[in-house]
This record gives sequence, structure tokens and C-alpha cells, in this order.
Amino acid sequence: MIEEIHIHDLGVITDAVLPLGPGLSILSGETGAGKTMVVTALGMLLGNRADAGAVRSGSGKALAEATVMVPATHGAVDLVEEAGGVVDVETVNGRDEAQILLSRTVSAEGRSRAHVGGRSAPVGTLGAVGETLVAVHGQSDQLRLKSSVAQRKALDEYAGAALAKELTAYRAKLARYRTIVATLREIKENMRERALEAQSLTTALEEIDAVEPISGEDLQLDAESEKLTNLEALRSAALTAQAALSGTDTDDEPTANAVALLSLAQQALDHESDADADLAELATRVRELTVVAADVAADLSGYASGLDEDGPARLAQVEQRRNALRSLTRKYGTTIDEVIEWADTARGRLSDLVDDPQRDEELRSEAHALHQELLERSQTMLGIRRKTAEKLSRAVSKELTALAMPNASLVVSVEPIDQFTEHGRDEIEFRLAPHPDAKPRPLGKGASGGELSRIMLSLEVVLSEVDPVPTFVFDEVDSGVGGKAAVEIGRRLKMLAKNVQVLVVTHLPQVAAFADHHVLVTKSSDSTVSDVRVLTDEERVVELARMLAGHENSEAAREHARELLRDATA
Repeated sequence: MIEEIHIHDLGVITDAVLPLGPGLSILSGETGAGKTMVVTALGMLLGNRADAGAVRSGSGKALAEATVMVPATHGAVDLVEEAGGVVDVETVNGRDEAQILLSRTVSAEGRSRAHVGGRSAPVGTLGAVGETLVAVHGQSDQLRLKSSVAQRKALDEYAGAALAKELTAYRAKLARYRTIVATLREIKENMRERALEAQSLTTALEEIDAVEPISGEDLQLDAESEKLTNLEALRSAALTAQAALSGTDTDDEPTANAVALLSLAQQALDHESDADADLAELATRVRELTVVAADVAADLSGYASGLDEDGPARLAQVEQRRNALRSLTRKYGTTIDEVIEWADTARGRLSDLVDDPQRDEELRSEAHALHQELLERSQTMLGIRRKTAEKLSRAVSKELTALAMPNASLVVSVEPIDQFTEHGRDEIEFRLAPHPDAKPRPLGKGASGGELSRIMLSLEVVLSEVDPVPTFVFDEVDSGVGGKAAVEIGRRLKMLAKNVQVLVVTHLPQVAAFADHHVLVTKSSDSTVSDVRVLTDEERVVELARMLAGHENSEAAREHARELLRDATA
């Protein structure tokens, strides 16, 4: 729900903070006091078109801000976080509640800026968040349940689990059906292109298969080529190092080498090591060096002996193989592993491209079976929707009778169409018949602003338990009615407020008497500045007396006001 609305320099309101609570909040005041500016501010937060004319005269910009609390799982939280905004989550009465901050500024030049969760965002994002939080029904703009999408959603929600189950199964079958149809269409429409692609893939795969590349082979051959190219240098380096470590067998006279010198050092230390423990430790370390040097010398000799004597011949073989692999990597991948991966993908694609009569027949058979099942399920959904439409029509028409529209009725049209959609094979439209003999017309056509607000109120009351948004706003829903009808409007607003937060702009005391919170908009004596405040119980009596009699000092009007309040709470 909306916890607070802050309005700055909008119309006649210079700066006002409007605290709101759960239940039904009534907004009243003299004509021209600025009540509509509250609805205008909410419209700004819903992404409505910015009107520079609404900026207070002499001010550079107008501001509308709202603090909204919703369950942490509400869809608005995801939208805010996706926009980069911050959402504060706190535990209230054992439940995680999320606080969302929304704001919108409009400059006197008409420039507009929006913020969601403290982060600058496109106005469209602000509107998307606002639509999940607030539904506005005004004299000139009914923002909810007028579009075919919203009407379908409302009817489906009202239908409940039975339709939801059918719709889930239907959509799964529809997705598979569309995939098969697309595949069959591609086979038929792109036969020549598919044949050319298949021929190209076949040639490429034959080239790759002729080489028979092995994973990692190119890297292995690169290393072997480097070694074979430097064969003599490697042998010479190994033999030179081996001679330095242990000498050579061909030397006529022993030459100084590392192993011999280490042996002399070891003998000298061993001779005296019994005399001192530290020297004995050093002798042990020299002995280890001697062993290591001898081992390395032996390994070097083995390495040199093991170098391929047929190096040139092997190098020619390696280079020939590398050239064959390079011819593949130039066409099908930067490495042999990528070439192999490309070939695997190409084989799968080739399998799809090659005409397979059996596979084609299987697809057609499956498509036919799915088509029949989709027809059956869509017909089932049509039946559920029509039954639900009758139930919804009766419930809303009953509400309209109580709201001074006794001859009016809501007609929910559910008509079949010839194509499968995500929702089935039907179209849904809410229509209003102003009297029994009248032809039903789409909502918004043929009804005044006040009548349309009452229609929407009736719909919202009936749908509130299955398809609620957190906050509803009604701007002069009671236009053109009075007496008992006004009382019934107030009673139904109160009913709606049991499930959601409701804010109503009204001139009727019969409606205002049902408020949980009564907010008064007052204008200064010079008629240039308005203020907003929540009334106490006694102040409510005074305001209701003003609304009844035109002035608040009439004792008879005050007593009548108290009677209205008693009746509203009875």
C-alpha cells in the first residue's frame, strides 16, 4: 500500500505530505481546493504524460513522491531491482515487507525525470512499476480493465484453478505444435537452400574425415616439429652438459668434471666428519649433490642417445601432417578441437537437412494429433470462460443496481476465433448495456465519467478477492448520484477496502462517512495555496457538516453528520 505521498509545487499545492493508511481513505475539500492534484500526482507516478501547465506558477518544477510498502515477493520488487533501484526489506509482524520509493519531477519547460528505488530510470519503467501498485479510475481516465489484455486477465483470474490448469497444459502443447509446424514449413519452403547447405556440409565433412584429426593433435605436432628442427643443437647441448658433469668415455686422460670434483670434496669431508657434527652434516649434503649430479649426467646421456637418428625423415612426416591439419583450421576453426566440434555440429545439422520420409511422416502425424488436442482444450477453455463470464456479469450487474444504475448490466463477451493464441481460441470483451433494450457497447463508450467510475468500482469489488492491486484510486466515483445510491457507493468502497487500500476523491458526505481516514484539502484565503491534512474524529464531523449544508456551523448539519458516521460503522 502507499504509506505516504509528497507533493511539491504542483498546481495550488506548494508542499504537502499526505500520510495514508490501510483501508478506505477519503479526500474532500472545497471545489478548486486542489483535490485533483493528488490524483494528478499519482498519475505522474504511473508514467502519465507530463503536463508543464501543472507546475505551480513561479516554480521551476513540480515533484511527486510516494513511499510504498509491499510484500517482499511482490512483482514490483523485481522490476525496481532490474532497473538498478534499491529496495529496503524489513520484517513486520513476521512477514518480509519491501519499501519502494518512487518519484517524478516535471519542469516548467516540460522536461520530466523519473526515479525508481532512488535510481534514475526511464518514465516507462516508472509506469511499469506503478501499474503493479496502483489502479486509477478517474473522471476522464480509467487506467485499468479497459484494455482487452486486462479484461482477459481479470476473467481468467476470476475463473480460478480449473482454467489455470487447462491453460498451462494448452500452452505446453501449443509450444510443441508451433515448433513442428515451423520445422515442416522450413522443409517445404527452403528445399533448394537446404539441399545446397547439405551438399556443402557433406563436402566439408568428407574433407575433415579424410584427414581424421585427433583432439589436441595440432599442439602435439607443433611441439614435435620444434624439437626435430633443433635436433643437432639439442644433442650437442646434452652431451656438453653430460661431459661437464661426469666427463666422457672417449677421453684419453681424465678431465675435471662436476662428479669427480664433488667426489674429492666428499672424501675430504668424510675423513674428518667424525670430529664435528656440523661438518658431518655438510658431508652428507655434499654426498647428496654427488648422487644428484651423477643421476643427471646419466639422464643426459640417455636423452642424447634417445634422440631420433631418423630426425629429417620424421620431420618431413610431421610437417606434412601439420599442413593437412592447417588446411582444416583455416576453414573450420582456429584449433583442431574447434574443427572437431564444428564437424559434430555439422553432422547434426546435416541429419536435419537430409530428407527423411519416415521422420517427415512422424512430424506430420504428431502435428495432427497436437492440433486435435489443442482444439479440444481450447473448446474446454471457451466453455469455462463463458460460464465464468455469466457469473461475473451477474455479480457486476447486481452491484450496478445498488449504485444507481438499476437498468445497466455488464456483458462479458467470449467469442471463438479461427487461430490459436497463447490464451486459446477466443476473444474477450467487457461491454456495458445501459438498459435491457440497448445494444451492449465497449466500456468507455456511451457512459459518462461518473458512470464509468461506478462500473469500474463494481468490477473491482467483484474481482478484488482474485485479482487485486495494492491500491485503488477513484476520482469522484459518486458523480451524478446522491441519497441511497451514495450510501451504497460508500458501502461498496468500504467492502473493496477490506482487501486493498482505497483512496477516493468525493463531494458526498454519505461516501465520506465510510472512511477509515479522512483527508481534507483546504485553500488559503487568497486562493493561491492549498494544504493537506488528516482529520480527527471531531474534525470529520465538521467537514461532513460542511459537505451536507455548505457550512460547518450548522448544528443540525453536525448532528446529521454524526448520524451518517454512526450508520457507516453500524
